Amino acid sequence: MLPSWVVMVLNTTQFPDPHATCANCEACCCRLEVMLITETGVPDYFIARDEWGGESMAQRDDGWCAALDRKTMMCTIYEIRPLVCRIFEMGSYECLVERAENFL
Repeated sequence: MLPSWVVMVLNTTQFPDPHATCANCEACCCRLEVMLITETGVPDYFIARDEWGGESMAQRDDGWCAALDRKTMMCTIYEIRPLVCRIFEMGSYECLVERAENFL
């Protein structure tokens, strides 16, 4: 285990495209667990509930979010997507980390 002061360094030359846009997004964040912490109107059939009553976005057997259209790689509930998805900005540090981990 690494000490807590170790910083992750990303080599941005390893990214397929360092500028994430709607045209080149690979929806890498749609493989992350998304906890539902506010009410946005997500349809019930996209919600998974754990044994303690916690709610998260349902994922398909292959790990992709159940609300992702696999042909277009776009969210089918974009207007009512969870808060976590709204604050996960395209091109942010977190976005680039997910892209790097999924393209390497």
